[in-house]
Amino acid sequence: MNQWLYRKGRLNSVVRLAVFLTLASCPVSSYARPDMSPLGPNIADKGSAFYHFSVRTFDSADGKRHYKVWTGIPNKTPPASGYLAVYMLDGNAVMDRLSEAFLQTLSQHNPPVLVAIGYQTPLPFDLESRAWDYTPPAEGNEQALRGRKGGGSKVFRQLIEQTIAPQVEQNIAINPHQRALWGHSYGGLFVLDAYLSSEMFTAYYAAVPSVNRNNVALLNEITHTEKQRVSHKQLWFMEGDGEQRVREKGNHPDVLSAVRETASTLRDNGAAATFLLFPGLTHGEMFTASFQAALQRIASEE
Repeated sequence: MNQWLYRKGRLNSVVRLAVFLTLASCPVSSYARPDMSPLGPNIADKGSAFYHFSVRTFDSADGKRHYKVWTGIPNKTPPASGYLAVYMLDGNAVMDRLSEAFLQTLSQHNPPVLVAIGYQTPLPFDLESRAWDYTPPAEGNEQALRGRKGGGSKVFRQLIEQTIAPQVEQNIAINPHQRALWGHSYGGLFVLDAYLSSEMFTAYYAAVPSVNRNNVALLNEITHTEKQRVSHKQLWFMEGDGEQRVREKGNHPDVLSAVRETASTLRDNGAAATFLLFPGLTHGEMFTASFQAALQRIASEE
């Protein structure tokens, strides 16, 4: 088992109630640019002994964005209550990084249905589309994100809940009370927004969420949310410490200490939130590490 799955024991023992204040207002150079080379065949194209996959395409309501959604169904009898379904953003990159060996590991336990929501592109990421789809509006307005427009998360979430999910789950034995959502960076921000706004999911995995000054209100709302509002939900913040985080104005030498202070507020409110640290991993490295850790934890659930 990889070292990042542990911190003082098994993954499930790493339980800290906290909100990770990722500061995406740090210089652009703090993050390595993702590899944007065209992708080759993924596990759905190659075939698997442990999962079978289907592919559907969708369009945004305004016709400007075009989605490709992979659904992976375990080749294993579902539990009596139905499979747990895991919805993952940046689906092109997720599918590229799913291996047969990893699917075999999931299948040794209680494998979930995998729903990887990507875009109709040969590239790992559609940078323009994800910036719009994954980020909430800033005080009701569009966001400007390094030259890209943001602020469309509400409409994208409606597309997932009202169109994508009903179609991909059709004729699959899904447990409607056990759906999870995972996202990385802007996708992690989408997860936080959905945590406050969606009733579809019960587990939310936000990997290095890109929370900048435009989204402070979102963090404040999460920190002070009432227990009754999220009593049926679980929230995981997944973060690596391989990069130094700085505020836009002045350095903040110990972000993790600030996170632990925020944790006490969440604990007082009774929210089920967990902070998972992946020692030494950078922002980019957290992509694969976080979704694999989330899937392994989900598959290990009884």
